[in-house]
Amino acid sequence: MSDTVLASMQFEPGAMAPGGFIPLSVPQLRGNEWKYVKECLDTNWVSSAGPFVNRFEETLARYVGAAHAIATSSGTAALHIALLAAGVRPDDEVLVPALTFIAPANAVRYAGAYPVLVDVEPTYWQMNAELVADFLRRECRRTDGQTFNRTSGRRVSALLPVHILGHPVDMEPIIQLAREFGLAIIEDATESLGAEYKSTKVGCLGDIACFSFNGNKIITTGGGGMIVTDNPEWAEKARYLSTQAKDDPIEYVHKEIGYNYRMTNIQAALGCAQMEQIDDFIRAKRSIAETYARGFEKLNGVEVMREAPWAASIFWMFTVLVREAEYGEDSRGLMRRLRKERIQSRPLWQPLHRSPAHQKAQSLLTGCADIINQRALSLPCSVGVSQADLNNVIEIVSCRG
Repeated sequence: MSDTVLASMQFEPGAMAPGGFIPLSVPQLRGNEWKYVKECLDTNWVSSAGPFVNRFEETLARYVGAAHAIATSSGTAALHIALLAAGVRPDDEVLVPALTFIAPANAVRYAGAYPVLVDVEPTYWQMNAELVADFLRRECRRTDGQTFNRTSGRRVSALLPVHILGHPVDMEPIIQLAREFGLAIIEDATESLGAEYKSTKVGCLGDIACFSFNGNKIITTGGGGMIVTDNPEWAEKARYLSTQAKDDPIEYVHKEIGYNYRMTNIQAALGCAQMEQIDDFIRAKRSIAETYARGFEKLNGVEVMREAPWAASIFWMFTVLVREAEYGEDSRGLMRRLRKERIQSRPLWQPLHRSPAHQKAQSLLTGCADIINQRALSLPCSVGVSQADLNNVIEIVSCRG
C-alpha cells in the first residue's frame, strides 16, 4: 500500500496508524457525515443549493459570532470575494504577511491589486505590526482621507493579516492602524477556526474574514471556504458576486462580472457534521501540542511553537523550529530521516518575497520569515493520532541524526 493511499485513510481515534505509516494531518469523519451526505443523495440536493448550505452558514456564523456567513467553493475563492466586497480596487495595494501559504497574495492579484509583503515577528510567527506601522507612517501619505504608498503612488486600501498555524495575530495594533489610515481589515483565518484573541474568536476581529475547509483543516468539507462579516452590505455583495452576479435569475441578467464560487450541498453536509465535533477536535489538537511540548522540553535545538498569553491557539499544524548548530541536523535532514521511518512531516511555505510568482512585490523584511522557513518542520498532528504514534515521533526526533 502506498504512502499516498495510507495518508488518505481514516483511522480510529487512539489506534496506531496501519503499516506503521504516520500521516501529517488527515481528517476525522466519525460523526454524522455519512447520514447527512446520504440525505443529500436521497433528496437530490447535491449541487450549489440545498438546505445544508444555509445550515452550515448559520452554524459557522453563530460559532464565530458573526452576523453573516457566505459559503464558497474554496478558501481562496472566499479571499478573492472578500477583497472585492471590502472595496479593494485594481491597482490598489494590500498588506500581506511574507510567511503564509500563497493564497492571500494570489487573491490580491485576482482583484487586480498588489500585495505589499510584511515580515513576521519571531515569537508567534505572525504579521509584524511594528513593520506595518513603520510602513504606513514613514512610507505613505494621507490625501483626502485615503492612504497612498509614496514609492509606487498606489492607494493602500486594506490589511490582510493571516492567523497562521492556528494562532491568532496580535490584532489590537493592526486594528488601531487600520482606523488611523482608513483601511479595511480582511482576516485570513483559514488555518485558525476556533482560535481566540483576547476571548474573541478569530473572524470577528476585522471587517470581513475567510475560512478554509480543505482536507487537512480543523474541520473539512473536502474543499470549500466561508466568508463571515457583520457588514450586511458586504455580505450581500459577497453572496451576489459568488453566485455569478445574478440580477434576474429567471431571465439570466448579469450587470456585473460574477464568479461560480458557491459551495455544494454535499460539501455543506460534511461541514455541518464536522461543526458538531469541532470542540472535541480543538481539545485533541491542544492535547497533541501539550504532548509534543513535554516530549521536547529538554531537547536542545528543537523549539516548539508557542501560545501568547492573550491567545487560545487551536495548534492546527504543530510546528517546531530546528536549530542545526544545537540539534546536529537541519530541518530538512530531520524530515528525510522521519520519512525513512514512514513518518510524514513538511516544511512551512516558501516566504512570499522568495516566490517567483510575487518577485516584484514590495517587501518589508527583517529576515525573520527566512529564518523560520529554514528551521520549521510540521509534525504529525491529526485529530485522531494515537498516543503510541506521538510517542514514536517524539522518540525518533529525540534521537538526533
